[in-house]
Amino acid sequence: MSTPSKPKVVLAYSGGLDTSVILKWLCEKGFDVIAFCADVGQHHEDFEAVKAKAVSCGALKCVVTDLRKEFVEHYIFDAIKCNAIYEGRYLLGTSVARPCISKEMVRIAKEEGAAYVAHGATGKGNDQVRFEMCAQALDARIKTIAPWRDAEFIESFKGRSDLLAYCTKHGIPVDAKPKSNYSIDENLFHTSYESGVLEDASCTYEESMFKMTVSPQAAPDKSTEIDIEFVKGIPVKLTNKTDGTVKTDPLELFMYANEIAGANAVGRIDIVENRFVGIKSRGVYETPGGTLLRDAHMDLEGICMDREVKRIAEGLSNEFARLCYNGFWFAPEMDLIRHSVDYSQRDVTGVVSLELYKGNIICRGRTSPNALYHPDLASMDIEGGGDDFDYNPSDAAGFIRINAVRLKTYAALRAKTA
Repeated sequence: MSTPSKPKVVLAYSGGLDTSVILKWLCEKGFDVIAFCADVGQHHEDFEAVKAKAVSCGALKCVVTDLRKEFVEHYIFDAIKCNAIYEGRYLLGTSVARPCISKEMVRIAKEEGAAYVAHGATGKGNDQVRFEMCAQALDARIKTIAPWRDAEFIESFKGRSDLLAYCTKHGIPVDAKPKSNYSIDENLFHTSYESGVLEDASCTYEESMFKMTVSPQAAPDKSTEIDIEFVKGIPVKLTNKTDGTVKTDPLELFMYANEIAGANAVGRIDIVENRFVGIKSRGVYETPGGTLLRDAHMDLEGICMDREVKRIAEGLSNEFARLCYNGFWFAPEMDLIRHSVDYSQRDVTGVVSLELYKGNIICRGRTSPNALYHPDLASMDIEGGGDDFDYNPSDAAGFIRINAVRLKTYAALRAKTA
């Protein structure tokens, strides 16, 4: 009689302590585990070592997929195109990466015939929601195993000491480097730091923590001058006018934006944000290239986007950020927003000139073949609108009177009830 095959699970694997323990635990629970590691631009990651560790922990194999190009072109640039920012401050570095990773994890599950996916996200964070919402949106039949919500797993592993004891028992290699005083998430878009000592919202951090940026104090005393060219809202060319470097490939362009912005201390924030699960959390983020490109894009929109389109686009941007943060990347309403944003970007083409200096992004000018800005129409030295526009300043009196009618009516009501 043939032995029944084991159920297969694709585990989002980092090679760290938690996911290595989870991998072995899943094997003990009777699963064939396929480890999956997404290369989304983690700094100095040794993926061959990650693969070897996964197999040594019991994985059938470890699949490493280079998602950097897709991440930039179809996720980061989508966020920049709509100026996405959560709660006015967070540029969504982790949030944007999760659907990119989830999509590949589900693809691998289908290819391998796995009915399950698994992750090491905690039961208090946003990532559990993002991974699982994305997975279910992409494959309604997929099932998710979340050990940090499993009663038996939690009972067995109450802290780091229990995880380390399990590693010792099963011969799982443990990184000899001391554990950081905070949790780190890395990708091309950003690096985030949270938990540990940072859970005290009044506690500051050490300068040595940062990986992508220098402090303003350590930044060069000479500024860097650059041009960024956009076509339909997408950055297509970055020129460093200080040293002549030019980048046009999307991945190379974004990596170079990270390099020059980070070297000039651009892109650090320390915030307290509202997680989707209802908990406030403190995070320290560095997003150098994203900060630079978003600032440039917003400036270009100012010269070539209609006022009312801009007003509606700002609402779309807020909704995009909320949906992305909460894990609804593959939801129908997100599709609607992305198509609407694409339409709003039809004329957002041009070049923005910037100066980077000690944490500051200083705009030095912008040009666009689709500019709605006309010097003669805006000029204080020309009475009308110039040769091309019929604008009579005296018409403004009637414009003001009509717009003031409701204000006068409201004021009269208030006076009557005072």
